[in-house]
Amino acid sequence: MKKKINFSKVVMLFSIPLLAFILWYIFLPAINLHSFGFWIYIIITLVYALFLLSIFNKKYYQFFILPATLFLLLLLLRMFSATMFHSTKYANLIIKENGSFEEDIKEVSFEQVPTVDRDTAQRLGSRKMGEMLDLVSQYNVSDSYTQINYEDKPVRVTPLEYNGFLKWIGNKNEGIPNYIIVNMIDGKVELKKLDNNIKYSKSDKFSRDIYRHLRQKYPKDMFFEVNFEIDEEGTPYWIAPVYQNTIGFFGGLDVKEVILTNATNGETTKYKIQDVPKWVDRIYDADEIIQQLNWNGKFQLGFLNSLFAQKGVLQTTEGYNYLAIDDDVYLYTGMTSIGTDESNVGFVLVNLRTKETTFYKMSSAEEFSAMESAEGAVQEKGYKSTFPILLNIDSKPTYFMSLKDEAGLVKMYALVDAQNYQQVSVATTVNNVVSAHMGKDITNDSFEKNIEPTEFFNTKGKITSIQSVVINGNTHYYFIVDTHNDIFIANIGISAQLPFLKVNDEISIEYYKKDHLNQVTNIKLK
Repeated sequence: MKKKINFSKVVMLFSIPLLAFILWYIFLPAINLHSFGFWIYIIITLVYALFLLSIFNKKYYQFFILPATLFLLLLLLRMFSATMFHSTKYANLIIKENGSFEEDIKEVSFEQVPTVDRDTAQRLGSRKMGEMLDLVSQYNVSDSYTQINYEDKPVRVTPLEYNGFLKWIGNKNEGIPNYIIVNMIDGKVELKKLDNNIKYSKSDKFSRDIYRHLRQKYPKDMFFEVNFEIDEEGTPYWIAPVYQNTIGFFGGLDVKEVILTNATNGETTKYKIQDVPKWVDRIYDADEIIQQLNWNGKFQLGFLNSLFAQKGVLQTTEGYNYLAIDDDVYLYTGMTSIGTDESNVGFVLVNLRTKETTFYKMSSAEEFSAMESAEGAVQEKGYKSTFPILLNIDSKPTYFMSLKDEAGLVKMYALVDAQNYQQVSVATTVNNVVSAHMGKDITNDSFEKNIEPTEFFNTKGKITSIQSVVINGNTHYYFIVDTHNDIFIANIGISAQLPFLKVNDEISIEYYKKDHLNQVTNIKLK
């Protein structure tokens, strides 16, 4: 009987380190006293150990005070790291510099306007995957779709992932052979075939799971979400920001270093933020940046002011989007007062690689008001707007958004003046909507290249013939008037009256000569 009890003791005591290992292997807490998860891991392990020991000897019950004390200390350390005790430090986690919209934000090249949002990119990626019959039974498309700049274009990239544990067993030696690139400008989808397949990913198991692989190499570092990116040669990498608590014991979480992992061979390199290769676009997490912006807007004048007087208290709007500027990815979001008004006092751009933050003070419509205004322009169609991106169009801040039908397909595009959201333009192509918004034909070479015509002419006459044609998605009107033998051509963006012109209408025209045609710049119906 005695030997049996001793054997039971051995089994139970052995289960303590076994449980500790299993918990660590599953949850992968950083072995770091500043990690909240590590404290929870220690407390759970202690409770389990004391529970087993108390089965054999009740004197161990008194030691339950140890995990209880640790839990109380954890709560106290968490509480004294809160914003109410360090409001100024939280406000200064992100530093905003004032900027000039006209000087800092270049006028957009309309061939580079991103028209594909995350939801559309996912639909396009899934459709592309469905065409690959040899892959679709073995792999799924990951839903990560990280937005980066690649070959000077905004794209979203995402890897394939194993379609379950059994498919991992059957394909783990080969690895993941592809990732998907979605061009955010024209929606082109490329299923990139790798020379060296991905062997470390979120869908891999055991030591090839990317989180477990990183934890085994860096047991003390705190990292959470990892992003999928590709370098300029198309090699896939996992980007893992390493965090530290900068305020109190558990507060002010911020990035201090970055770990890059080659997804094909598992090689890792840790960099200081200033030394990270420039092709890396996403070091800072968007949600963390939004939190820091809200702290900055809330606590500039202290914690009590944020509760009572609320003088100068700002907050971000509910959504955000990304802009590609000078080969970097910027987070864009509006800043509004703490009240319930539907306007912004300005907006911020945050470089997601460096965290450089610029605030543009500018009264403008709140993004969701602009979205409603765009939807209202086509209310009979029932289209829904994407969250807007902010563009510089004709030196004015302008919201650009896509309008989708119930199936999630982009049907039209909209531009809304950010400072006067009742000024809305909609069209079926980007060029058309910009032409309508600016009141001039941007598809014409002279405007695209900013080469102004040297001589303009004016004439009047009665229309004797008129026809409309669509060229590269843009509607053009060709007509002849009784006072001239030459043909006149006008883009739909020149005037909203064009679709209603008919034979015998009298018109006045401003035009210039180009390529044996009279290019109309202004037209009025008499």
